[in-house]
Amino acid sequence: MSILVKDYGVTKNGEQVKEYILENANGMKAAVLNYGAVLEKLCVPDRDGKLRDVVWGYENLAGYEVNGPCLGAIVGRNANRIGGASVTIAGKIYELEKNDGENSLHSGSQAYFRRMWKAVIVDDNKIEFSLHSPDGDQGFPGNADITVSYTLSDENELLISYQARADQDTVFNLTNHSYFNLDGQESDNVLGQTAWIDADAFTPSVGMIPTGEIRPVDGTPMDFRTPTVLGERIDDDYEPLRLASGYDHNYVMKREGEYTLCASLSSEESGILMEVYTDAPGIQLYTANFLGDEAGGKNGRVYSSRSAVCFEAQYFPDAVHHENFKSSVVKAGELYRSQTGYKFSIKK
Repeated sequence: MSILVKDYGVTKNGEQVKEYILENANGMKAAVLNYGAVLEKLCVPDRDGKLRDVVWGYENLAGYEVNGPCLGAIVGRNANRIGGASVTIAGKIYELEKNDGENSLHSGSQAYFRRMWKAVIVDDNKIEFSLHSPDGDQGFPGNADITVSYTLSDENELLISYQARADQDTVFNLTNHSYFNLDGQESDNVLGQTAWIDADAFTPSVGMIPTGEIRPVDGTPMDFRTPTVLGERIDDDYEPLRLASGYDHNYVMKREGEYTLCASLSSEESGILMEVYTDAPGIQLYTANFLGDEAGGKNGRVYSSRSAVCFEAQYFPDAVHHENFKSSVVKAGELYRSQTGYKFSIKK
């Protein structure tokens, strides 16, 4: 195990960005930046032992300084959407940025993934990033201190751990927004890869905001309890799919609060199997429907719609407005904790 530190680039504000490359005994590599705590590369051995970089990202720092699609991003204080771009906490209304119609998406333009984080090498396989988010930042109350760590094991698991605490009641809902394609950077389409999600229900939405209904997946194209090719039913005439132009839905985890296997993705072409572990209440399955020919990708790539898939572990979207959803409001002084792991192997 080792962590290699390299200069990556200089921000438009003159800040030196470092790249931290974690490598395990199997040759698997994860590269993360202290700019945005972004997961920049994830190189995984395929069935022939060849490394494939299975996450979308930019060729250079200029791409990450814009990063509209949140490639590899750590998103907070609140991942996903808050309806009406406002939240009521302890009886007080806090107005947020409207950056998705009338709603707030991923906490607005002042995103955590467009900031410098402090990096500390904790161990030869673990890097920790920390960020101070002042009271009123992005519209949320409370001075907050946030840490995100990446740990790469010899079992080929990349574990992302989150902790946060604030001096006022506030929202904490952090996730990683990596776009995965297990065939690597040469692939233009993820719809031939097979997904499995251990969820009996999902949360339908209107205008991408959940209605509050928790709907069984039985008999619908949302059912991934049996491994199913992503493209098999994505264009079915089913209202939730039509409204989202494909999969962009929150799935209800069965064992929320327990770090356990919740989802997987596999590729026949590369032979790679990715298992997703989390203790979060939900996972947003997103087939990059709105990735609109994103230029500036690795090796000059232009990433197109449905070329990758996200598994965003999270509280449910708009949880602050639905009493039947687990609340994303964390009390003053209380510690928010969550973790998500992506474990890679060769499909049997």
